[in-house]
Parts: sequence; structure tokens; C-alpha cells
Amino acid sequence: MSDPTPAIVSAATPAAAAPGAPAELSVAEAGALLRAGRLTAVELAVHALELVEAHDASLRSFVLVTPERALERARQADRELREGTDRGPLHGIPYALKDIFAAEGLPTTNQSRLTLDDVATADSAVEERLRAGGGVLLGKLTTYEFAMGGPSPDLPFPPARNPWNTEHIPSGSSSGAGVAVAAGFLRVAFGSDTAGSMRGPAFHCGTVGLKPTYGLVSGHGATPLSPTMDHFGPLGWTVADTAAALQAVAGPDPRDPRTRDAPTPDYLAGLTGDVRGLRVAYSTAWYAADPATLPEITRGIERALTHLEGLGAIVEECELPPYELFNACGRIVMAAEGFATHEKNLREAPREFGRFTYQKLLPGAGIGAEDLRRALDARLRLAAALDRQVFSGHDVLVTACGQTTAARFDDFPRHWPPPRLANDMQTIPFALTGHPAMSLPLGFAGNGLPIGVQLVGPRFGEAGLFRAAIPLEAEFGRRGVRPALTGPA
Repeated sequence: MSDPTPAIVSAATPAAAAPGAPAELSVAEAGALLRAGRLTAVELAVHALELVEAHDASLRSFVLVTPERALERARQADRELREGTDRGPLHGIPYALKDIFAAEGLPTTNQSRLTLDDVATADSAVEERLRAGGGVLLGKLTTYEFAMGGPSPDLPFPPARNPWNTEHIPSGSSSGAGVAVAAGFLRVAFGSDTAGSMRGPAFHCGTVGLKPTYGLVSGHGATPLSPTMDHFGPLGWTVADTAAALQAVAGPDPRDPRTRDAPTPDYLAGLTGDVRGLRVAYSTAWYAADPATLPEITRGIERALTHLEGLGAIVEECELPPYELFNACGRIVMAAEGFATHEKNLREAPREFGRFTYQKLLPGAGIGAEDLRRALDARLRLAAALDRQVFSGHDVLVTACGQTTAARFDDFPRHWPPPRLANDMQTIPFALTGHPAMSLPLGFAGNGLPIGVQLVGPRFGEAGLFRAAIPLEAEFGRRGVRPALTGPA
């Protein structure tokens, strides 16, 4: 099928999503209406496409919108539901993919001149499962180049902008996913996370972002960056939306040896809000005494812990290894693997890379075999320390996700490396060790931009993260508040 290439579709311009509008229905609410015949997948898709048309020219969350494909799949979803075929929690639900995931017949641009015209001949594993689950693909989402780089102005498409204030970045590299979900275009989107690339946009855009356990979601057909740190998963507007999205894509894949051959739990079954007996660990060591951490974030984490304890969770302080060890180790592994992944093009076509990507990838050339061996050894020790000191006796670790609100675009062209406020995330430890980690919104800072908290679990402990997140979202998540959207600039 041929799809249009412009980033914006032709459609009537509606008002922004309002309470009760199709875009504000949760995945579960929309699913119930679809199955009852009171709503159609076509109506959901059309409404989402109209929102994108009306507002994405100023936000730039999409690099490609595929209305013909979306409406065809929506009609198929409606037809199957009428005939009694139910493919799962995302049947008939619109979604979009970060533009590193292959979708048959569509370009996988990676936001790079080097792969601008690369058309996929087959689906990635994530898209394959979403298609099999009856989901409705709306298109491809903006990313940093090759899921690294930054909001560089010298790339084929403009960088996405934070919907809460378009002078600020949405973070990255799954930037379009964070923007599209926060703006209300979609309830769920799919991205990747190698050092925080889903949790960062979730934190800075006020959505839920889950980096699953390493290997829980197949990376087959997704452009690699650092294969031993790459994770793939969902961003959602709510915890329940995110759980439904994970349910649709999790599970073993013989084409990806990183996945494990084990049954996938029912993530939706435990969304009760009951945290009695849940064992919660915390440590303030990484963020509380750091002057870079906003006081609102520290207070938000304290309130979250108090709320969980008041609901019957067992909250205890724990000891964490120094953050600097995780950060240094993760940066070495990611730099070495990133350079190896892109070495051919770095040598043969260096000027085709965007500035920020080139400057981040090239240092990997200087990492020797002994440096990498020592980093990999340290990685094993740090992961074992987390398992021993935290997860041997606890279900969830509560810590900071980011230390401040989203940086301004102006911070990037003037400075390299960017100032610390543009690199404030504390997400790399759990990408390094492979533990599941979630960015959960906790409202807003005084400047009106979102803040949140990070929940971390033992390997394959996603159900515990969802369990802890539900009551925190209900108390602090502000899910009824959306950014004020404008039309095209």
C-alpha cells in the first residue's frame, strides 16, 4: 500500500481533545465501547488523525502520518469485532511507532540522512505483534538521530517540541512518543530506551514511560544502538494504558536471543490499587543533596513514599552503590557499542550525521578492549549489588527519574556538551543492569512543566511497578490536566 509522505494529513480541523472526546477515553474505556458496538475503531482513528492535523505542525511529534493504512486497519478491526474476533487489549486502538521500528512498506528514517529512504520489507517484532493484536497504526514518530544525538536542527525533520511549553525540549530520544501521548493524539506509543530514552520524554512530557526488563520485548527489526543496553516498550497516558500496551508486545521471540522463553504475565490483573504488604525501598543518596535537583522533585518523592506507607506498603531505606559508578560504566558500554554499530558510516560518510549524533558517537573510537572489559565486569558487580542490597528484600525501589524540568532549546545550539540541566536524567543505571524502570508523573513544578518519580523493580517485576504506580497516579498524577494546544504556527 502506498502512504502519503507529508507529516500532516488533510482533514477537518477539530477543537483540542476535551473530556469525553474519543481521545480522552482510556484504552480500557475505548475497548469496552468498541466491543459493545457503541464506538468504532474508524471513529477513534479519524478523531486522532484530525487532532494530529490540527496541532502537530507546531509540535512535530510525527515524521509520517499514514491515514490510508490507519483507516484500512480500523475498518478491519471493526469488522473482526462485529464477527466476534477479539485480538486483545489494543484491538481497534490507535498507536504510533518511534521511527526506528520497521513497518512493512514504510520508511524507517531514524531521523537521519543516511537512512532517509530505507523502506522496510517486513515488520519489526513490535509492529508485528501490534498488527496481530488488532492495533491501528497512525504513523511514525520523531526521534533523535539513531536514537542518540539530540534535538539537532541539522536533521531531515524538525525536532519535536514539548506540548507544555514549545520553547522547551520534550527530551529524547523517544521524543515524538512523549509529545504525541501528552498532547492527547494517542493513548499509547512505542519507543526505545538505551539510557533513558523513553523515561526521559515521559518525565519531561508528563506521561507514563516504562523501560521493561531487558529482553522482555523483542528488538527484532528495530535499529540498534547499544545492543546490550537497548530496551523496547510503551509510553502511555495512564498506568493502565501502559500496562495494556506492554501486554500487547511482551514475550519471547526466537529471532531475538535477548528474549526469554517464558509465559507473559497478565499485567492488567493486578491494577487494583492495593499495596498492602508491598515492600518498597528508597534511597535519597543520588539526588536529595545535589543542588541540581529541584526541591519540588524531592518533596514529590517524599509525598509518594508517605502515601504508599499510609496505604499499607512497607517502606524502608536502602543503600545504593554510587550513582557515578553506574553512569561511568553505562557511558563506556554505550559509547563502545554505539561506535561499533555505526563505525562504517562514521568512517565513510561522517558529514551525513547530525552534529550532536556525530559528537556523541565518535568518542567510542577511543575505548579500548581493556576499558570495555573492565566496564562489563563493573556492570555485573553493580547489577549484583542491586539484586542483593535492594531486590532481595523489596518489590519496588523509589528514586528520582530526572532532577529538573525540561531544558530550553536555546541551551543546545550555544553549548556543547549541553549544560547539566539538559542532561539531568538518572535513568542510565537500570538500562545498564536491565532492571525494569518506570517514569511516573507527579504533577508539575512551579514553572508549569511536568515532574515525576522513577519506580524500579526486580527483573521481570513489571507487575509490581504497575501495582505501586496505580495509587500514586490516582493521588498525584493529574491525569485530567492536558497542555493547551494551538493550531499550526
